[in-house]
Amino acid sequence: MTKSEAVERAEAYYDSAEADAFYHSIWGGQDIHIGVYRDDSEPIADASRRTVETMAARLVGVNDTTRILDLGAGYGGSARYLADRFGCRVTCLNLSETQNTLNRTLTAEAGLTDRVSVVYGDFENIPEPDDSFDIIWSQDAILHSGNRTRVLDEVRRVLGTVGQFIFTDPMQSDTCPDGVLQPILDRIQLSTLASFSFYRAELGARGFEEADTEPLTDQLRMHYWRVGQALKDRYDEAVALSGQTYVDNMIKGLQHWVEGADRGYLAWGIMDYRLTA
Repeated sequence: MTKSEAVERAEAYYDSAEADAFYHSIWGGQDIHIGVYRDDSEPIADASRRTVETMAARLVGVNDTTRILDLGAGYGGSARYLADRFGCRVTCLNLSETQNTLNRTLTAEAGLTDRVSVVYGDFENIPEPDDSFDIIWSQDAILHSGNRTRVLDEVRRVLGTVGQFIFTDPMQSDTCPDGVLQPILDRIQLSTLASFSFYRAELGARGFEEADTEPLTDQLRMHYWRVGQALKDRYDEAVALSGQTYVDNMIKGLQHWVEGADRGYLAWGIMDYRLTA
């Protein structure tokens, strides 16, 4: 299948040495997604792992026969946590082979290669058969698609008739005025963000029931602020890893997210949807 332009841009970005160094060293280590913080001084990696733990606590009926697909798995931290905790089998689908290479190394070091597999691909064209999984998991990845309805079609296809779709995604608020997010959209080279109402409508149309949505937009704001502070505090180190242009642009871009959250334009949270027979 042909990749969309948005997918190709995301792949090139996350495969770059500058981005890889930044996300692995500053953003959160093995868990490169938005964290759930106890306070504004907590280490980013600890808060990011708490998001995984919080989402995992919502999973239903997981055991050693459960098949989980992690869409946009990054370095595979979530997959290893799930496989180690539940004994389940997790497939990491990710479009960055730079990240996939480290994922495979870390998975082997953890002794989990029999339960965690790493697959190159994108979530607009999931390279798995119909009805392959019991749970679909995703953290802060679907925003990178230029065709989110296609992603949800694929989620529905590989999940089958019964299952759970649990995910997070940086979004615009349901009341966001037109045009105000352009600095953020320009930075991530996209034309839109999704919203809680978008996912509610689109997943409902595909037969999903909303089990729970926990809005946590304050955590989005906190995370982008914390990462920005970490970049400033470790500026020389970050520049040595990723270059001054990358770091300066990232600091500027992170501030746009903070300001967008402060103005009520953004949204983030844990979304839990189910398919029932």
